[in-house]
Amino acid sequence: MTSQNDWPVLKVNNLTVEYETPRGMLRAADDVSFELWPGQRFGLVGESGSGKTTTALALMRLTQLPGRIVGGEVLLDGVDLLSLSENRMREMRLAQISYVPQGAMNSLNPVVKIGNQIANGFKDHVDNISSSEISERIVEVLRSVGLDPAVSRMYPHELSGGMKQRVAIAIAVSLGPKVIIADEPTSALDVVVQREVMLTLRRLQEEIGAAVLIVGHDMGLMAQFASHVGVMYAGKLVEVGQVSDIFDDPFHPYTRALIGSLPSTSRRHRLAGIPGLPPALLELPGGCSFNPRCDSVMDVCRSVDPTFDQLRDGRWASCHLYEEAGAAR
Repeated sequence: MTSQNDWPVLKVNNLTVEYETPRGMLRAADDVSFELWPGQRFGLVGESGSGKTTTALALMRLTQLPGRIVGGEVLLDGVDLLSLSENRMREMRLAQISYVPQGAMNSLNPVVKIGNQIANGFKDHVDNISSSEISERIVEVLRSVGLDPAVSRMYPHELSGGMKQRVAIAIAVSLGPKVIIADEPTSALDVVVQREVMLTLRRLQEEIGAAVLIVGHDMGLMAQFASHVGVMYAGKLVEVGQVSDIFDDPFHPYTRALIGSLPSTSRRHRLAGIPGLPPALLELPGGCSFNPRCDSVMDVCRSVDPTFDQLRDGRWASCHLYEEAGAAR
């Protein structure tokens, strides 16, 4: 008999998102494909402008004009979210797939009490639920993220940044979704609060059995939280694999550069940044987009875009250095 864990809960195939600009079409997510399995924590990492948030919003069908999803599939338990009507997609959001937005202080309604903001999800998605049941559920979900139930009677401006982030997480997990997308959930918090928030998210994810896609730029945070990582550059995935494998033996030169820029207490070395800047998406260089910044660049890199190949079980990369290995598989 087939187990639920025998297939991915979320399968993204060739997702492509474009933005119309006065200078032409800008492709912010280019042919992105990956899988998210039940209970998995998958980190999507890269510099600003690499396409991480564009990808996350597209998975939720929250891309707004001038952006458009122009191709691909987003299969949640086999249902293509991109083919659903807007009403059906509204039913899926929060109940099946939820979103922890970047900067919770800007995502909460400033003139509505916290309890009412949490209650909206229950009212919209749970049939025939009474006011007393909603009140009980609000108390439960606030306690689950380490907040006193009295927070439900407060307005967002009365909370600290860490408390607001916990409220955003409480809303995201309130209906027990299968997938949680967390977009830079700790970017505006100090390091101590960051760790507390990530531990809370991890504990809740494990309790409800959800898969998590966490978006960020901090490889150190990914190493602590995620089980798998996808590295993005200039709108494309350039490497995917287990966290331990990628840190022990990064394939793509960009991945190596990201890891090499991390400070370390176990070894003494000068911090090395990545030379240059990410390319403007309307002015991509020929061939591999990373070639102007790459320390392993070859002639072919400047003219031919590498394919995204499986190099070994669970490891994918897009780099001419490994084309023979990919072709062999």
